[in-house]
Amino acid sequence: MSVMVARKKVVRKWEKLPGRNTFCCDGRIMMARQKGIFYLTLFLILGTCALFFAFECRYLAVQLSPAIPVFAAVLFLFAMATLLRTSFSDPGVIPRALPDEAAFIEMEIEATNGTVPQGQRPPPRIKNFQINNQIVKLKYCYTCKIFRPPRASHCSICDNCVERFDHHCPWVGNCVGKRNYRYFYLFILSLSLLTIYIFTFNIVYVALSDDTAGLGLFPVCSQSLTILTVLEVLICFFTLWSVVGLTGFHTFLVALNQTTNEDIKGSWTGKNRVQNPYSHGNIVKNCCEVLCGPLPPSVLDRRGILQQEESTAQEESSPRGPSTGQGTGGQAEESSAQQKDGGLPHPSAVPVSSLSNAEMPEEKQLTSGELPVLSQDAGQAEH
Repeated sequence: MSVMVARKKVVRKWEKLPGRNTFCCDGRIMMARQKGIFYLTLFLILGTCALFFAFECRYLAVQLSPAIPVFAAVLFLFAMATLLRTSFSDPGVIPRALPDEAAFIEMEIEATNGTVPQGQRPPPRIKNFQINNQIVKLKYCYTCKIFRPPRASHCSICDNCVERFDHHCPWVGNCVGKRNYRYFYLFILSLSLLTIYIFTFNIVYVALSDDTAGLGLFPVCSQSLTILTVLEVLICFFTLWSVVGLTGFHTFLVALNQTTNEDIKGSWTGKNRVQNPYSHGNIVKNCCEVLCGPLPPSVLDRRGILQQEESTAQEESSPRGPSTGQGTGGQAEESSAQQKDGGLPHPSAVPVSSLSNAEMPEEKQLTSGELPVLSQDAGQAEH
């Protein structure tokens, strides 16, 4: 005879989170699924810096100053630390509504908007929220079943609502939001300085190597090293146009306390000329709030524990014959045996007189002309 035994299986919350994200190290690392361009970013940074430290830094440390490779190493480590912090962290994902919460929100919306005639488009689901004496609209997310907080938006790539959503950056392999924007800004700022630093000293290296080649001081500076140096110069040159320009753009946004999403949509520079309610009107205060303000904790609880029961079948041998069990288990075995034999329970087993009308099932108490209220509600819900 097979018996179902329930075993508790420990499951982390990150394994059941919706959305299109990738988790590593038991939920400690959170990234987007599309990580190909992120690997390209690592390859370009590591490759360029490795060539610079292997060849140019050794020459420049002897000819100019040993502080050159030290300062380059500091910039490199800072850029890598901020990149990994941006890529591996929760950008501020907002959890989706639970079924009960979603049903309650739907009831509120129906009570506010009323019944919409068939064939007529329902009104937009919007709530008004006041910030600094200015009305801000909170939009409803049909995927997450919530009214998004101010400045939040739904990322179509990660399929999550992100608080203070700035943009989805494939170069870092993650969304940029409230919890990792400062690290993203510090990353592009340090990468800009590192690119300018390497580009400048590559040109200095070429100039000094040409001057010392005639004196025979560095005969090892062969044609292969020159080709590698030219390759580094080209990479840094094309990186300067994108990274330095991106850093300048985000510096402008930080000074105004504005996001890339708001700038693209023209939220505060449109036809209505609505002023930005989040700006303090002071560049220093805006920079302090964005870059130095308190960092909110993650609300996902990725490493929280969910206990799920996993039923497994085990076979147990038992002698054949009448059951001697008492209580609920014995009654269940007796009734199942009667059903297998095809017999019916004896009328005296359940006397009718012992059951009052209150103890009888609900459907038996109703008369033939009545309908259960629950079934009517269910029918309306289906319609």
